[in-house]
Amino acid sequence: MGFFTKDAPVPAAGGALKPLSKDRIKHSLEQAGWSYNVDSDGDIGGGWEYGSFYFFVNGDNDELLCVRGFWRGELPESDYLKALEAANDWNREKLWPKVYIARDDAGNVRVNTELNVDYEHGLTDEQLSQHLLCVVNTSMSAFERMNEIFPEAWEKAKPQD
Repeated sequence: MGFFTKDAPVPAAGGALKPLSKDRIKHSLEQAGWSYNVDSDGDIGGGWEYGSFYFFVNGDNDELLCVRGFWRGELPESDYLKALEAANDWNREKLWPKVYIARDDAGNVRVNTELNVDYEHGLTDEQLSQHLLCVVNTSMSAFERMNEIFPEAWEKAKPQD
């Protein structure tokens, strides 16, 4: 099988390749002991200490996993370039997740993370659990870095005990 062919891979020893689905994502989150909710659009989301995450299934055949993270902090426009530099530093130094800067509806500067993976041929339960664990943990590391760079924003946004 060639590296860039459409040949289906052989299932891993740990389990059979199965199609990606929202139910499988929910099951993986439950197995990890993570709380989540499902909104009126059927989107799966949850909150962690430094941010919140949404877990999407996209693509013509529901083969694309997209996990988006949203840092709790909100930055003023004056911090846009500093945030952009911090995101670029992260993206240059780390493989994933992608970190990007966006403005919310109120015009605040927001820090987001994203990971997209194509599971056209399916994946094992172990692979799905590993990817969810990795994207949440690495996103939390990115958010922790933002907490250090923007301590005032984090102080305002952090959950109260």
